[in-house]
Amino acid sequence: MVHEITIPSPGESITEVEIARWLVENGAYVEKDQELAEIESDKATLPLLAVEAGAISIIAPEGQPVKVGTVACTINSDAAPQLSAPKKEEQKAADEPQKEAPQHKNISINKPTNSQQVKATPLAKAIMEDSNLSVDDIIKGLRKLTSQDVERAKQALLAPTEAMQPTPDRTESSERMSPLRKKISQRLVAVKNETAMLTTFNEVDMSNVLNIRKKYQPLFVEKYGIKLGLMSFFVKATVEALKAHPSVRSRIQAEEIVTPNYFDIGIAVQTPKGLMVPVLRDADKLSLAEIEKGIANLATKGRSGRITVDELNGGVFTITNGGVFGSMLSTPIINPPQSGILGMHNIVERPVAIDGKVEVRPIMYVALSYDHRIIDGKDSVGFLVKVKELIENPELMLLGGNNPYKMLLQI
Repeated sequence: MVHEITIPSPGESITEVEIARWLVENGAYVEKDQELAEIESDKATLPLLAVEAGAISIIAPEGQPVKVGTVACTINSDAAPQLSAPKKEEQKAADEPQKEAPQHKNISINKPTNSQQVKATPLAKAIMEDSNLSVDDIIKGLRKLTSQDVERAKQALLAPTEAMQPTPDRTESSERMSPLRKKISQRLVAVKNETAMLTTFNEVDMSNVLNIRKKYQPLFVEKYGIKLGLMSFFVKATVEALKAHPSVRSRIQAEEIVTPNYFDIGIAVQTPKGLMVPVLRDADKLSLAEIEKGIANLATKGRSGRITVDELNGGVFTITNGGVFGSMLSTPIINPPQSGILGMHNIVERPVAIDGKVEVRPIMYVALSYDHRIIDGKDSVGFLVKVKELIENPELMLLGGNNPYKMLLQI
């Protein structure tokens, strides 16, 4: 029986996708649920799976747009299973004629001579072997050396010829832009053209967070099976700052300002296909360990091309960490329809003034890019100051970002 496998829909608004690559060859025998191809859309990459075991006939071309619902391939389940095909390298080696090892004759070419330093090409050596000639025999058979021969030899020894000099590579390579990369390009340009984007900066002393990680990392890993990173602290701090400044998590929808009462935080992840922003749902209800595990899971899916459209949709705010690549400072671009994005950067020891004295502290510069149409300067600066306060004093996160002394004094 022949089974048709159609192009699945990655999302409601997507009508066209592209087969990034076929993972099997035409006519190959495939198993049920085996991954046949990678389908790439402007939002995500998903696999095409075999519905039955059998011989595959590929229909949809690789690297060209195809409509959702069209037949990508067929599988003939009546075909007999094939023996596993040898690898290309093994097949190539098997197809090549086997050459017998040359029988070395007891000829004078292997004997030490006064001309042992004379170099010969492999072809020349082969001819000499067949003719039972030595290097000395060849030299004796040459004409007399002239002054021009000596000069040419001197030039060759003193300066490499142009042929021996490395030639600079001035070639170019090109590849077709993927649907995801095209969509990213369009969104980036749209953000610059359609928003009043500004960026405000601050610096954060990372001493306390780094000390916590250093002191409790072994216990944390032992209990939860994952390392305690920096991102979980920033997610916690961001949630509390968003609670204190609701406009930063708001968005413009038509002529209305919409403010979500939930805290789905997007985490920017660099993947081979481009930048993706999977969403960590209900981050306000998660512990540090749950945040770390959630981020690790989403990042793995994103980099392996197995993330779903649902995991990319939504989000009220985004965090991006350019510090993992060594960035000192940047102005991150808003992820629409959101109105704000927090940029983390690398940690560098810098001299700072502490109680009138200069001390060296691990400092991170942070940046908040925001849409000034909806977020005023007071809220943007206040948001970043709140993040700074919570990162420098992580114990405040236990109290919802509130100062314990103010709570005690009820002021």
